[in-house]
Amino acid sequence: MHCSYHAADRCRSCAWIDQPYDRQLAAKEAHCRALLAAWPGVEWLEPVQSAGAGFRNKAKMVVGGTVAEPTLGILDAEGLGVDLRHCPLYPAALQAALPVVAEYIARARIPPYEIKARRGELKFVIATVAEDSGELMLRFVLRSTEAIARMRKALPWLQAALPAARVVSANLQPVPMAVLEGEREIVLGTDDSLTMRVNGLPLHLKPRSFFQTNTRVAEALYAQARAWVEQRAPDALWDLYCGVGGFALHCAAPGRAVTGVEASVEAVASAERSRDEIGLPAAGPGAVRFVAGDALAFARDAGAWPPLVVVNPPRRGLGADLAALVERARPALVYSSCNAESLARDLRAMPSLRPVAARVFDMFPHTAHYEVAVLAAPG
Repeated sequence: MHCSYHAADRCRSCAWIDQPYDRQLAAKEAHCRALLAAWPGVEWLEPVQSAGAGFRNKAKMVVGGTVAEPTLGILDAEGLGVDLRHCPLYPAALQAALPVVAEYIARARIPPYEIKARRGELKFVIATVAEDSGELMLRFVLRSTEAIARMRKALPWLQAALPAARVVSANLQPVPMAVLEGEREIVLGTDDSLTMRVNGLPLHLKPRSFFQTNTRVAEALYAQARAWVEQRAPDALWDLYCGVGGFALHCAAPGRAVTGVEASVEAVASAERSRDEIGLPAAGPGAVRFVAGDALAFARDAGAWPPLVVVNPPRRGLGADLAALVERARPALVYSSCNAESLARDLRAMPSLRPVAARVFDMFPHTAHYEVAVLAAPG
């Protein structure tokens, strides 16, 4: 992939962009294999490749510049805005939307936040696209509510200029720290959810929901988990850290009891909405249910465990306490990880489980980052 920003030394986020893609992919698999070398006999499936450009469904843009001429991209070493709105990582729908977003910022007179001076309002714009429909979610991360009234007044212009903007919201992040977003979200329009279709299933994202940034590779990840679950054919499973229900909904089957656990109440509501739209049962035999709560607390208090558990933890991994509970219960485990180092640490803490199959998923081309899924079985 050629990137004019990289060539001009304006952005170095894609540190591996000068390497041929096959070499990137081979290096990621080699890194993952080395971390899991303590478990010989793992069946390594072919890595899942990504498109080289236009693969990101989300743009997290730092706002710089001025009210009249805002920049959307990153900040340089001096804290000045570097505009990256035509970054080739983003699909055409996102690239086309960002100039309109910049004009909306100017019309609503939202001053970009200045880190050194600690003044201004707008810190980030987070834009997400549902690639099947082209619909957008636009989030504006603000220091305070100072600009909200002006944003509401300019909203009809934005909706007319960018009809695909399904969800528009303001997130309040008042602290002067390198934190992307805050706890409070103010929905400015009438819609509060963006529908992403993944392998034909509707997943509903509210503004603060997590979703993988590479939709096509995410489809392959969910499909692989479903295939491994079908191989084991459990009558029940848990999906811990289930988010908006991607793994749980993909792995549901007639007569199979599925329980998804997620700390976010909003994400659980989205998962339940998807379940109901698909027509999966919410009660009775083979019910698909979702619980808002801490994964560790749920696992500790649940009593009997199912024969299979799916986990998709944050980068820190399961942690010693949850890994100890898994080790004691000894279910089959489908582990989706965005950090192979914490994955390897968790596996060492669960010696009764043996990895039998693994696959690298290249969610993030041109960088050292990747995701990996592992099927581990007792014995």
